[in-house]
Amino acid sequence: MSVELPLWRALTGYRVLTLVYALVLCGFSYRHYAHPLGAAAYLAVLTLWTALTWRRTTSAERCTRRFLLADLGLAVAGILLTYVVDTQARIMGGAPTLPSIWTAGAVLGFAIKGGWRWAAVASTVVAAANLAERQELARDTVHNVVLVWVASVAIGYVVEVARASERTLARALQIEAATRERERLARDIHDSVLQVLAMVQRRGAAIGGEAAELGRMAGEQEVALRTLVAGGPVPRQRTAPPAGAPADGTGPARPAPPESPAAPRDDGSCDLLALLTPYAGAGVTLSGPGAPVGLPAAAAAELAAAVSAALDNVRVHVGAGARAWILVEDEGDAVIVTVRDEGPGIPEGRLAAAEREGRLGVALSIRGRLRELGGSAEWISVPGQGTEVELKVPKGRAPEGGRRGRARA
Repeated sequence: MSVELPLWRALTGYRVLTLVYALVLCGFSYRHYAHPLGAAAYLAVLTLWTALTWRRTTSAERCTRRFLLADLGLAVAGILLTYVVDTQARIMGGAPTLPSIWTAGAVLGFAIKGGWRWAAVASTVVAAANLAERQELARDTVHNVVLVWVASVAIGYVVEVARASERTLARALQIEAATRERERLARDIHDSVLQVLAMVQRRGAAIGGEAAELGRMAGEQEVALRTLVAGGPVPRQRTAPPAGAPADGTGPARPAPPESPAAPRDDGSCDLLALLTPYAGAGVTLSGPGAPVGLPAAAAAELAAAVSAALDNVRVHVGAGARAWILVEDEGDAVIVTVRDEGPGIPEGRLAAAEREGRLGVALSIRGRLRELGGSAEWISVPGQGTEVELKVPKGRAPEGGRRGRARA
């Protein structure tokens, strides 16, 4: 049930009760009016209007803006008509207006329908009519005016907050339902499709030949399906083995590089995840945040090239069939990309020795790129537990020069 429905029901009851109250006041003061027939005629019109329009205030759909304006107009007309049908002595003595507190119902209709801004406008109109009828800033008149204004604005604000809460709750329920459905599909897919694809991949690699290519394609489809079920970016599929792939179809850790960079945004940045997605495949798992990871286009391209070089090292030093994992983290002021493999690890001092021997793959392809971006590259390797390369790039414009990455055994 909508949170507004009880408010509309309360407004309908308020209009009826306050009409009865206005009729009782008119009956007691009938002989004291200067023109009692005029007062009776107005209250007859007010009674007929309330009786014919009571369904208008039962829901937001029925309570249109045109009805609210007509309702407020009738209330203001009754306030101003009091100056004509009542005596000056009674008016100056604080006698109630013809519609009395029924007028507040018209203002509350604006508050429930349009929020506190509509309520402020409607209550201001009623306040001006009351001051014009009394023709002076009497204490009781000001008190009533302020009371109506504050109450209507407060109710309008509460209605707006309730509506926002209701929308948030509805969205949360939708997300919960979608999550449950995704989990159900994931269970069903894991118990059937993914197991079949994994079996085809293993058997195809074992048989070799054309079956190996079929196994490679099945492995790519398995990765894509797992990523889709998990809600991550789906890797782009290849129709042919990448350059440098072994003929048996087991597949290297590094897939083919992206054919084209991600499209830059209006601010010159692009999504790093979109650049790294083509590297994911049967041997490489890509994980990252659910939202795009924005970097300047040039920095994103250099970082993706550094990741490609790290995957090349996995393929060369660990083996074509080795698995690798890419993790992208957005820390607000910097982006961290971690490439991890399952190889034997890097012996202590091996990177420095390779650089002295003139093997500059790590020094130029990875460290050099990160240094130009003002970032850092760090190698963490434990013998027998693989190697982890952490690439960190600050967001925004890269400073001149950067920290050299450090290698640890």
